[in-house]
Amino acid sequence: MQTITASSILAEAIFEPSPIPARAGIGLKAQHVAEILETKADIGFFEVHAENYMGAGGMPHAQLTKIRENYALSVHGVGMSIGGENDIDKDHLARFKAVVHRYEPGMVSEHLAWSTHDDIFYNDLLPVPYTEKALKRVVEHVQVVQEALGRQILIENPSTYVVFEQSTMSEVDFMAQIAKQSGCGLLFDVNNVFVSAVNHETSPTEYIESYPLHLVQELHLGGHAEDKDDAGRRLLIDAHDREIADDVWGLYKLVLSKTGPLPSLIEWDNDVPQWPVLAGEARLADELIGRNSIQSINPSSGLH
Repeated sequence: MQTITASSILAEAIFEPSPIPARAGIGLKAQHVAEILETKADIGFFEVHAENYMGAGGMPHAQLTKIRENYALSVHGVGMSIGGENDIDKDHLARFKAVVHRYEPGMVSEHLAWSTHDDIFYNDLLPVPYTEKALKRVVEHVQVVQEALGRQILIENPSTYVVFEQSTMSEVDFMAQIAKQSGCGLLFDVNNVFVSAVNHETSPTEYIESYPLHLVQELHLGGHAEDKDDAGRRLLIDAHDREIADDVWGLYKLVLSKTGPLPSLIEWDNDVPQWPVLAGEARLADELIGRNSIQSINPSSGLH
C-alpha cells in the first residue's frame, strides 16, 4: 500500500493565486463536475472541504484540478479542531497545508469548533464555551495554522444548540476577539445565525447589528431542518440538506446591505440535488449581490 504524505501531495502542480469574486459560489460535489465543465457553468467560485483532498491523487484530485483550471476556489476545513483542548494535530495540519499549496485557493477557512480529544476524533463540530481560557486557546491555534500556511484564514461562526453556563462573553464578542488577537478574518454563516437564534430564542437581527461585519470576507448560506426539543420547543438543525429558507434569505439581504457585495457560498452537503437546483440557489444569491453592488456605487438609487 502506498503511504500518503504531505510531501507527495506537494510534489503536484501548483496554481497561481486566484482571488474569490464577490459572487455566489457552490460547494463542489463529485457528481456535478462533468456537467459543470461541459456546460461551462456561470458560477463565481467553488468551495471544497480540505479533508476530501488529503490523498496524493486519484479521481478527486483529477476532478478538482479541472475545476481549479476554470474557476476560483475556496478551501474550507472541518477537522482542524480549532477549539479543542489538544494542540493542533501536526499531521493533519501538514496535509491541510499540502492541499492549500497545491491549489492556491483565494480563501481558506475553518470552524470555531472542536472535534478531537486525546486520541479520539468525533465526526461532529462541537461547541466552545466563550471564556477567556477558551479564547486564548483558540487564538493560539489560529496563529499556529496561519503561521504554517503563511496566510490569513477565516473563522466561521457556529450553529449552536446549547449554551454554556461558564461563558463570560457573548458569541459576537468572542468572534471579534479571535480576529483582533490572531489577525484572522471572519466567515459569516447566515443560516447558523438564524438556527442559533431560534434555538436560544434570541434575535438574529440584533446579532447581525452587533457583529463585526467589517471583518467578514465570505458569507455562507444553507438549509436547515426543523424539529422540536424534549419540551416541545422549536429546534432547528443546521442540516445542509434543502433549499435556503425565506427567513435566511431575508437576513442575507440585511447582511449585504451592511457589508456590500461579498463572496457567498451555497452549502448543500446532504440529500444533494441535481446541479440545476444548486445553480438556481446561486442565481438568487447573485441577484441580491448585484443589487447591493449597484447600491454601493449609487447609494441614492433607491433600490431595495
